[in-house]
Amino acid sequence: MGVANNITAFLNFIAFLCSIPIIASGIWLASKPDNECIHLFRWPVVLLGFLILLVSLAGFVGAYWYKETLLAFYLCCMAILIGLMLILLVFAFVVTRADGGYDVPGRGYREYRLQGFSSWLRNHIVDSKNWDKIRPCLAETDVCSKLTQNYITADQFFTAHISPLQSGCCKPPTVCGYNYVNPTLWLNPVNPAADPDCYLWSNDQSQLCYNCNACKAGLLGNLRKEWRKANVILIVAVVVLICVYVIACSAFKNAQTEDLFRRYKQGWV
Repeated sequence: MGVANNITAFLNFIAFLCSIPIIASGIWLASKPDNECIHLFRWPVVLLGFLILLVSLAGFVGAYWYKETLLAFYLCCMAILIGLMLILLVFAFVVTRADGGYDVPGRGYREYRLQGFSSWLRNHIVDSKNWDKIRPCLAETDVCSKLTQNYITADQFFTAHISPLQSGCCKPPTVCGYNYVNPTLWLNPVNPAADPDCYLWSNDQSQLCYNCNACKAGLLGNLRKEWRKANVILIVAVVVLICVYVIACSAFKNAQTEDLFRRYKQGWV
């Protein structure tokens, strides 16, 4: 096996390693309670990661045994997959750029406004049709019940850094002026007209604020936070894959040149 083929095989091994954090990021995203209720965002990253893994293995086999057709297949497929990853990253960055969160005086957590998020997320994730499916799914999770286990007094809860989903779905908006009993039980609002969500709050543990716009905003806030974290890993992986791909293309051309020179030399022997 020539030097160029050795280089190509090594580069494919690096590409194989890059697929692991991509798959891990996708599994991490899919395991989150909010993503469990949104099928649209659950598996695209995992699928791309597995495809990169398989294509990298094909490229390694093609380079090690110098199967020119398999190498050409690898280079073509990897270019498509890198392009898809770039499209996914740009799309995720654009739709999660807007942040609907705002600080609440005297609180450790933030609250969220639905209008503060991108129109694409509002129209495709939390529109009325999708929300009818998402709401009962969220109600079945332990997102809100965890709060009653972790926080007992009002001071503990008000200084807590709870997730956007918990902030929007598990309690009424602060502006309503409800009195704290426990994290999911609130009584006697002093300003119920301040926000339409004030009238939608329910102490029924299966209802809470799952019908509120604040809950929809909290879900989008959670998605934004999680995708921003995953994007860091995905960006690093894509940059490495691009570098590997460029070098692999050069090595593939050198391998073809070596093979052509070898055949030419044999013809003169």
